[in-house]
Amino acid sequence: MSMGLVASLSRPGGNVTGVTTLNVEIGAKRLEVLHELVPTATMIAGLVNPTNPVIAETETRDLQAAARTLGLTLHMLHASSEQEIDTAFMTLVQVRAGALVIGTDALFNSRSEQLAVLTLRHEVPAIYQFREFVLSGGLASFGTTVVDTYRRLGVYTGRILKGEKPADLPVQQATKLHLIINMKTANALG
Repeated sequence: MSMGLVASLSRPGGNVTGVTTLNVEIGAKRLEVLHELVPTATMIAGLVNPTNPVIAETETRDLQAAARTLGLTLHMLHASSEQEIDTAFMTLVQVRAGALVIGTDALFNSRSEQLAVLTLRHEVPAIYQFREFVLSGGLASFGTTVVDTYRRLGVYTGRILKGEKPADLPVQQATKLHLIINMKTANALG
């Protein structure tokens, strides 16, 4: 809804429907979880893609509010390419961030392995939205699953192909959240 694609989740209107995740909306909760995992980190970094302003601004605002509530200092980093991700990690080291919340941008989805390697190399505990980050060696993920989202999309595609109108199908919201922690990485990070 924040992007203006539908009138409401229950009645999308127009010729649009679909599935939405809570991954952007739970960025603040990701910060809380990370703070519980690394309570000694008082300087936390957040990584967002500035070329996706709707998501970047929402995540930045939510992370800033959560950081204030938790009494943490937040330093926002920006990256919109593979090279800028490397540069962001250099800045992360310079500001001495004790942990990192990775934003939910599609660029970061496609670079989960690079992000995991960088967090391990720089010994920075990090949390992300999808389990693929943890499978690549990252510390933790908290969010919905890609599989659940695709399954829901497949069901809706079938219904539309059978003649139902997208405007009559409420936008589904994936609400099952998963917290996954890579114990090997947790032990390596202490």
